[in-house]
Amino acid sequence: MKLTTIFKFFSTHDAHHGFAKRTFWDRMHIDMPLLLWLTCLAFLGFIILYSASNQNFALVKQQALHIAVAICVMGIFAQISPHTYERWAVVIYVFGTILLLSVLTMGHVNKGAQRWLGAGAFRFQPSEVLKLAIPLMLSYILSRPPLPPGVKKSFFCLLIIGIPAVLTAKEPDLGTAIVLGTTGFFVLFLAGLSWRFISITVLVCASSLPLLWYSMHDYQRQRVLTFLSPENDPLGSGYHIIQSKIALGSGGFLGMGWLQGSQSHLRFLPEHTTDFIFAVCGEEFGFIGAFILILVYTGILFRCAIITLQAQDSFSRLLAGSLSLMFFISLYINIGMVTGILPVVGIPLPLVSYGGTSLVTLLASFGILMSIQTHRKLVPS
Repeated sequence: MKLTTIFKFFSTHDAHHGFAKRTFWDRMHIDMPLLLWLTCLAFLGFIILYSASNQNFALVKQQALHIAVAICVMGIFAQISPHTYERWAVVIYVFGTILLLSVLTMGHVNKGAQRWLGAGAFRFQPSEVLKLAIPLMLSYILSRPPLPPGVKKSFFCLLIIGIPAVLTAKEPDLGTAIVLGTTGFFVLFLAGLSWRFISITVLVCASSLPLLWYSMHDYQRQRVLTFLSPENDPLGSGYHIIQSKIALGSGGFLGMGWLQGSQSHLRFLPEHTTDFIFAVCGEEFGFIGAFILILVYTGILFRCAIITLQAQDSFSRLLAGSLSLMFFISLYINIGMVTGILPVVGIPLPLVSYGGTSLVTLLASFGILMSIQTHRKLVPS
């Protein structure tokens, strides 16, 4: 079967009419294929979280509340047209950057990190706002001709990426800073950035690694050393990744069974409801369970790719592509650090790990993708 035939099968677009046929979900600006994949992932997340939390129903109930709020946000973001996002891109970016600066002076400190703003029980991480603001801002700039971007525009875009990435790294939150920087660079790449400029950028980044090393916190440097050789300190800095590998390996092909994982239930595996929840999945459901979970993620990414390909203008196409790749890089970093192929940087597993702010940001990005997909039907094809 040809690739174009597959795309047409998954698409609701009717290319034989001046306007695409509108279903009830189109009028509600909800993309049903994407929503079904997300619902399936959330359902699997509840199953894994219930076991990872030692059958703590209160925690699962709180996660359900987080998801309910995030779904409402997704629905709201889906109603806003891409042209509105384009008009407000600069304002959103400036507002998010101001919030990041505010964190350095009045942010709440928790476990040695100053990342949160808010009062009382309501707190949020401004760096999560930049996960949307950077793609919006760069898509706004790069959708203007000429394309591909020249040297001056490319350097300006790198500055737009660098300011919030550096501020986030200073909180410190190296994981989110990496996601911000990578997502922004993806927008430049999708805009047709020349390979010559990419090569120069890579060389500059590589030459600045010694400076980056000395600017990192002690625990961040230790994470890199632990990544290279976790066995050097099995009861200290290497404990997380060693226990994670033990959990994954003990699951085998079929797993130990739901609620039967020893690493999480006996509390050998740290952060088993957040950063290392994929290890719980691997231990209890084995290779088959991990494969099914990754298959659901692949279905979401495939639908995001279709939305990107069907976007009708440069801004929407760049924005959809960058948000899709942001989701991919978060997934890749989490699974990579759990399996030991990347350093531990504290990135949650999307829609499975327990959390609030990151979950709202994630579904807000899917709301924007739904907006791009459904609002395109309002204009002639």
